[in-house]
Amino acid sequence: MPALPALRRTLDYIGLSKPAVDHDVDRIGDFGTTVARMHDDEQEVGPLNRLETLRMRRIRLFGTTGSMLILIGSLGTGMLPVLQNPIVGMRILSLPSRMYSTALTISIGGFIMLVVAWVMLGRYAIGRYRVEVAEGRSPARRMTRGQTDRTLLMWVAPLIVAPPLLSKDVYSYLAQSAIAYRGMDPYTYSPMRGLGVDHALTLSVPNLWKDTPAPYGPLFLWIGERITAVTGENITAAVLLHRLVAICGVLMIVWALPRLARRCGVSSVAALWLGALNPLVILHLVGGIHNEALMIGMMLVGLEWCFQAIYGDDRLRIADKPWLSKAGWLLVAGVAVIAASSMIKVTSMLALGFVGIVLARRWGATLPALRHAPVRQWWDRSKKSIGALTASASAMVVIAGLVIVGICLGTGLGFGWTGTLSTGGIVRSWMSMPTLLSVVSGRVGLWLGLGEQTQAILDVARPIGQLLAAVLVVRWLLACLAGRIHPLGGLGIAMASVVIFFPFVQAWYLLWAIIPLAAWATTRWFRVGTVIISSIIAIVVMPTSSDTSPLVVAQGLATGLLMVAIAGMAFFIDSPIRNWIRARRDQKAR
Repeated sequence: MPALPALRRTLDYIGLSKPAVDHDVDRIGDFGTTVARMHDDEQEVGPLNRLETLRMRRIRLFGTTGSMLILIGSLGTGMLPVLQNPIVGMRILSLPSRMYSTALTISIGGFIMLVVAWVMLGRYAIGRYRVEVAEGRSPARRMTRGQTDRTLLMWVAPLIVAPPLLSKDVYSYLAQSAIAYRGMDPYTYSPMRGLGVDHALTLSVPNLWKDTPAPYGPLFLWIGERITAVTGENITAAVLLHRLVAICGVLMIVWALPRLARRCGVSSVAALWLGALNPLVILHLVGGIHNEALMIGMMLVGLEWCFQAIYGDDRLRIADKPWLSKAGWLLVAGVAVIAASSMIKVTSMLALGFVGIVLARRWGATLPALRHAPVRQWWDRSKKSIGALTASASAMVVIAGLVIVGICLGTGLGFGWTGTLSTGGIVRSWMSMPTLLSVVSGRVGLWLGLGEQTQAILDVARPIGQLLAAVLVVRWLLACLAGRIHPLGGLGIAMASVVIFFPFVQAWYLLWAIIPLAAWATTRWFRVGTVIISSIIAIVVMPTSSDTSPLVVAQGLATGLLMVAIAGMAFFIDSPIRNWIRARRDQKAR
């Protein structure tokens, strides 16, 4: 019997049963009510005082030291190519590669130092965790934008010349780009078949991807073709240029994120600290050279341009004339950039839905109050919103369609990418909810003697997960249409829903949601939760290979922790020598 009230409430919620009491027919429902509590406006505050600045600089130097250790350790633990290894034969630079356990310790210690520095720096970005963050209020002072930018530069600079970290995906980029440069279709030919088993690029591609076609968009492969045209088969030069492309993506994030944050009433410094300074960005987007950097950067730039045009006071079209105004062309440019970003990775196309909602709301659309209204009033209540939504969706489809078709035809790579989007499904990632539940269920079934059924469970669970993600995305779109949450927040929540139910998830996929939400969500549980999750993932994903023994990993982790403790005491505990030097400096200043 308890199920009956639940069913009754469900039918009442969607308007299929007559409620026991009369409700206001103009009530639009509860879409986004809970999610809207993730945001609160923040106050702009003054800069740090002298003592806080000195402490902040010490933390920044501590993180920079961690980045330097990561660079040194990466010479032994980095994803160096099988052939054309640039450090082979160098007496000093090749030393870490001959002492793997030592290099692993240095790398782990550097990771932990960088994460600790980032967490400590939060004190000067969002406030003290137990005071301002816990109470949901702005701190008295924050870092300046210049201090934030210099911190990011200092933490990223050592990794520019480091070997690829934590992933060999960049070698897949090189191989697929080389296939396209040779005039073959990278969506048909795998590295093994397009370049040959013994080719220098194929040998560095992970075995899992050697015989799979490219899953990336044609714009990214076209960029890779241009890199191949410049570098030829020089792997070191090609990797460096791909890293510069990733850094360009990070620079786009740094440009757009503060502007989006101010648009949402959030501190730009807090957004940059949580988004751009996040260790996942530094270690995976810059260090790991993943194309998510370019995808997210272009998406955020496009969103800022679209919001600037739609939320502005200028008309989108010149009065009494058929052509667009300056604001209208800015909107077209923003939509085009977002569409182009989806040709890096198709996930960013989700942003177009939220831009379309914003544009429709400007044209008068809202979420019609239909739950308790008579059915005969449906059209009168909905026609204006449906017209605005139709016009907005048509504009999005036309602009994005022209851009996507132009890129596919202009690059000469065609539409083969539409058939390889599920290539990554061969990965069984524990961070994907459907995959994790399927693998666990398969292991339990095997333990119970039911046979190996994991793949069969995956074939059922993954489509269900994608369906759930689609339903949730629609809900967040409705919440934006109702005006309860900002479309940037809706996009971040929608990206989080996609990541949770995605068939395969990598550590850096979390940034799809974290970076947009950093400019909108301000609640304690979001910021603290993001800090905890980012810190754990940044440390758990270690620079180890499949043949690294657990004992070596345990030794590296224990020694790395000891190294960080010693470095922390050296940096943050005042010694008599440091006090004497500070006293002498102050005396000379007087």
